[in-house]
Amino acid sequence: MRTQTDLKIQLGFAIAVGVLLLTSAASFWSIRGLSRQTTRVEHTYQVLQEVEAITAVLKDAQAGMRGYLLTGDTAYLRPYSLASGQLPTSLKRVDELTIDNSQQQLRLDSLRSLVEQEFRILRPLVDQQASMDRAAMRTLLDTDRQTMKQVRMVYGRIRINELELLAQRSATQEIFEKATPIVVLLSAVLAVVIVVGLVRKVVRELADNRRLQAELAAVNAGTEQRIASIRELAEQVVRGDYTVKISDAEKDNLGSLATLLNRMTQTLHDSFGALEKRNKELDQFAYVASHDLKAPLRGVSTIVKWIEDELATELSPQMRTYLDQMKGRLNRLDDLINGLLAYARAGRTNQQHEQVDVAQLLQDVRELVVPPDFELRIGPNMPTFVTDRLSLQQVFTNLLSNAVKYHHTGRGHLAVTCADAGNYYQFRVQDDGPGIAPEYHQKIFLLFQTLRDRHTAESTGIGLSIVKKIIDEQKGTIQVESAVGQGAAFLFTWPKN
Repeated sequence: MRTQTDLKIQLGFAIAVGVLLLTSAASFWSIRGLSRQTTRVEHTYQVLQEVEAITAVLKDAQAGMRGYLLTGDTAYLRPYSLASGQLPTSLKRVDELTIDNSQQQLRLDSLRSLVEQEFRILRPLVDQQASMDRAAMRTLLDTDRQTMKQVRMVYGRIRINELELLAQRSATQEIFEKATPIVVLLSAVLAVVIVVGLVRKVVRELADNRRLQAELAAVNAGTEQRIASIRELAEQVVRGDYTVKISDAEKDNLGSLATLLNRMTQTLHDSFGALEKRNKELDQFAYVASHDLKAPLRGVSTIVKWIEDELATELSPQMRTYLDQMKGRLNRLDDLINGLLAYARAGRTNQQHEQVDVAQLLQDVRELVVPPDFELRIGPNMPTFVTDRLSLQQVFTNLLSNAVKYHHTGRGHLAVTCADAGNYYQFRVQDDGPGIAPEYHQKIFLLFQTLRDRHTAESTGIGLSIVKKIIDEQKGTIQVESAVGQGAAFLFTWPKN
């Protein structure tokens, strides 16, 4: 609801700002138009003034020349001299002012030609008065009168055209003068109306918002209490109590969620009860396997030993070979049973977390599975952290015992290093044994898979399966890097927490 109110307020302000922008644009357009028309009117007056100045200067030059001819006084030639310097500049200014008016440009060309013609007439009168006869002088003066007459005609056309432009521009200027205050006033009134309406709308929305907030506060109080019950149920489930229930009979989403959670806890209670029963049955099976299955093996082993002891002098070499093979099969079967029991128990025992010094742990494993003929190098960055000691010890025990067991020379070099991998530690167990071909890198982690002869007593193919199962339970990963004749390196990750 608050989002909707905010949206309305933002929309209202956006409209008000838009109107103000339109008002500013309209005012700017009106003022700019008024300024442009004023400039054009002033431009017309400038053209008229310049053209009128040209004709006035030209008349003064003509009058001065006539005074000079009548009196012979050179003082009358001063207007002529001034005109010869002023008229080219004045004609250039008029040309620049009328550059956007092609008709006036044509008239201005005619006026420039007439001015040049007038100077061509007046110049001989100044230079050759003493030697010019009266007939020639009269001819030049008649031509001068005709030229000035044409100048006045061209000036009249230019003036008429500029006066027409002046009338048009003055009318447009008057329109802008009248329209500008009206546009500004209407825009201001419209902006005031919108702002007032916006304020009234905001006040009304705020009042409704306060009322809704009071209602929502009451609803939220009840909702928070019901959510707290759901949170408490979740915490009880995390702690392993699946008998807890929620008393919520409301017919809404939270009530439906409470019903589903009650059904979930009941289902979990039933499922974990069944799982506990299966675990007990599996433990019973392990007990039977470790006693009832191994008892006959011990009996057969005892019989074989009796035969060897009582018939030691009567046994042929072939019979001793058969008895040795029988003892090897019995030992391998015993190892298989022990391995199956270890695989079944892996990950099912209660994990006891404690502070583990990995370097010291590896020293303990060295004493158990690494013979004196092998050298074990422990890296310098071994961590100390809280984890399940027994599981980590079993992983190192199986990997190092495999490295010793499958070494092709009977003595070798082993190395264990560690690297920080974020939320995990990455351990690397390296040996210099015969190596493993790439096609067997995944196969060796499967149950009962071994790369040695199955008749070898110690080759059960379960050790690496147990390692992978333990690491999977810890949410870690394991892989092997190896090639034939280059030793093998097992890399596995172990969580820090």
